[in-house]
Amino acid sequence: MTTAPEFVLSAAERAALPTPEEVAGYREHGWYLSGRLFTDEELDTLQAATEKYYEGHRDRTLAVRPPQLAAWEPSHGPVQRHNDYVHYESDAIAAILRKPLVGAVAALLAGAEEIRVFQSTLILKPPVPGEPSNQVPWHFDKHYWHTSSSEEMLTAFIPFHDCGVENGTITMVDGSHRWRELPSAEDSTRHFARRDRSELESILAANAAHNGARVHKVPVVIPRGHVSFHHCRTYHGSGANLADTPRRAVSLHLQDGANQYRGATRPDGTAAVYNHDAVVRRTADGRPDYADPEICPVIWRESR
Repeated sequence: MTTAPEFVLSAAERAALPTPEEVAGYREHGWYLSGRLFTDEELDTLQAATEKYYEGHRDRTLAVRPPQLAAWEPSHGPVQRHNDYVHYESDAIAAILRKPLVGAVAALLAGAEEIRVFQSTLILKPPVPGEPSNQVPWHFDKHYWHTSSSEEMLTAFIPFHDCGVENGTITMVDGSHRWRELPSAEDSTRHFARRDRSELESILAANAAHNGARVHKVPVVIPRGHVSFHHCRTYHGSGANLADTPRRAVSLHLQDGANQYRGATRPDGTAAVYNHDAVVRRTADGRPDYADPEICPVIWRESR
């Protein structure tokens, strides 16, 4: 009989957890900048593993290619690189991303006892100031997760180095996770990376006006080893990389233990889908299982 793993933090790791005041700040603002969660050695290992990934190394590949898969390859050229499912395809990358401390921080922010990986996207923003793909339009993640039941999902943005305005750090629209949203046709088939920035800027402005709010954009300056977390309804984006080196990061999307698949429809009446629906196992009643341990492993569970 296989027993569930125990997740234990050292005293130093416990000291890095957000305080109650910081959790309250996350609830108010929709984002949180952590203390140091990764060592230099861990990030060096992560970068080396991603270089091998770009060179073609895979420990395994998805049995089915989902319809909206982000999968940069060298033939795509010096655009911003996005590669999904890196936590599944590379054991070396997974070993770093599944660090329990990251899950423990996420659990406190989300008010959850369990945190699972939902998705991971390896990102490289090349040092090409005029490259259009380097400027990420305003969006929030829940738009693409209509088939997820949870409203507490969140993302850990993990840069491999100091990340600031010059190299196009992630920028939050403060407090936007608390807005009431206007009717929207946004879903996983209309991904932000393939959209006109002015259209998404207009959607952001309209939603702010609908809530009587101003658009307060906060670039998050992230020291190496620290992590930026944001709520699944927090609008965010990023600017051009004006530095002379690539901006490297992983967006680690996380789900609380209560999250599960739910049927959802698009405005035109067709079924909403997420990439997982093609690759995860099925539950007893035939639904995609967002707790599939191969694709969505647990990285934190409170001990009882």
